[in-house]
Amino acid sequence: MQTQPAPAQDVDAILKERVDVARDTMGLVTATIDSGRPSIAVYGHSGTDRPLDADTVFEVGSITKVLTSLLLADMVLRGEVAMDDPAAKFLPTSVKMPDFEGAPITLLDLATYTSGLPRMPSNFEPANWGNPYIDYTAERLYDYLSNHKLGFRPGTHFEYSNLGFGLLGHILELCAGRSYEDLVVSRICGPLGMDDTRITLTNSMKQRLAQGHSADLAPESNWDFLALAGAGAFRSTANDLLKFLRMCLDPIDTPLEAALKMTLAERRPRAEERDVALGWFVSSQFGDELIWKSGGTGGFAVLIGYSTKTRRNRILLSNAADWDANIALGTHLLNAAYPLPK
Repeated sequence: MQTQPAPAQDVDAILKERVDVARDTMGLVTATIDSGRPSIAVYGHSGTDRPLDADTVFEVGSITKVLTSLLLADMVLRGEVAMDDPAAKFLPTSVKMPDFEGAPITLLDLATYTSGLPRMPSNFEPANWGNPYIDYTAERLYDYLSNHKLGFRPGTHFEYSNLGFGLLGHILELCAGRSYEDLVVSRICGPLGMDDTRITLTNSMKQRLAQGHSADLAPESNWDFLALAGAGAFRSTANDLLKFLRMCLDPIDTPLEAALKMTLAERRPRAEERDVALGWFVSSQFGDELIWKSGGTGGFAVLIGYSTKTRRNRILLSNAADWDANIALGTHLLNAAYPLPK
């Protein structure tokens, strides 16, 4: 069964209901590309004196993982790394990278959530849970890896891992001799004209940054990253993410065409009717195939995705940590057969 996307007036009503009735969030920005033209709908408040709009800056959390996997593909195409390179190849010799019966963790395993590493390292003990990643250093990462034992052979078991993607981003910057942010900005954001997609906020971005909120709609602090930046450090806007989404829909017009295709070529099983590609999730239901990724921090929830069959597409940005509701709403806007959040 396939269904048609909700018309614009229904989208406006849905956003209003999620903010005013369900009280999932303080504000929502959603954007889509229809017949080559962007369409944006906004409802609610930014939490600051500035009105919410398509240039409002949000923390995009794990959407960063899609950027990390695209960077990996770009570096593979440039001959700087290989997908089957062991992660240990790029780390200091003092780091004892875990393996499983001699099978190493490869860069491809890290990018497909199948490294065998857990979601978070056991020595992740923030001094401030309001900004939990700010004090997780490379030294703590190395200490964890050197003392961890894998429970699964790499490449065989799905487990969503912020640790794995943080490690991947760290490895790519070690290999290139440049910061992770500099690599993503120069190789992805720059070519696509994404001037408002950064880890380090520009003065202009600071002025347009929304206030994040908890699931209870209490104000939350922004998150900062050190060693695990590749898992969730970027900030962006609806207008910038539209540029990225346009590239996903029509990669032939960009220098990232081959890299994007590489991120989607490898599929590994995740759960019922879902696979993972490099960074992306792939859902095959209702006679459709959705390529999508969600992201969230302590104060924000984000989804970006598109259908490979209908070309329906959607960006959904929330300035509250309504992560599950945001995924349900975002997939519903991609294909109305997916139910709205309760």
